Amino acid sequence: MPAEDTALAGAIRRHEERLARDPESLAFAQLADLYRKAGRTDEAIALCRDGLRRYPQYGTARLILVKALMTGGQLESALVELDPMLQANPKDVQCHRLAAEASRRLGRLDAAVRHLDAAVELDPTDRESRALLALLRADPGAGGDGSGLARVLADDTFATLAFGGACLEQGLADEAAIVFTRVLRRSPDNGEARERLEAALRARSRRRG
Repeated sequence: MPAEDTALAGAIRRHEERLARDPESLAFAQLADLYRKAGRTDEAIALCRDGLRRYPQYGTARLILVKALMTGGQLESALVELDPMLQANPKDVQCHRLAAEASRRLGRLDAAVRHLDAAVELDPTDRESRALLALLRADPGAGGDGSGLARVLADDTFATLAFGGACLEQGLADEAAIVFTRVLRRSPDNGEARERLEAALRARSRRRG
């Protein structure tokens, strides 16, 4: 077992023992987060929900629940949890970022843009949210001025899954994201466009390290 996995398993064991000694402890949140990181998503969600029944105002636990729901692909449920948090604190940058991601993965680009706008306004140093905002607005300039594709990307003729796939194959993740965004804006229910947009954003993230 890699050292990282061993450390995670050890941390889980210690928190489980702590919670067993004191079932009312707030340590349930930390244990749930460790479960999430270990890929034990269902356990993380169940533990958070159980703990939040006792401590409904525990914001950290609710954020961990949101992350676990998103990890498990339960995006609608994640947004349900985020909505009252944002109503209570509209200036919560992390909640806006999470809501933007969940909305984007559901193909709700306008909602994602609204949350990213809020995140950037609240934290002007948030370069990642600013970059994602440009991509989701399908701004051709977001692809980089060295690609030579700005004018092509601005032409709806090239807003196709095939062209986006060709960009991605060439390692042009930003450009591919712009193309898939344009396709998705034209056809909001296009599941393949949603999946390919996420693939392009993952490729972009890997490239940037």
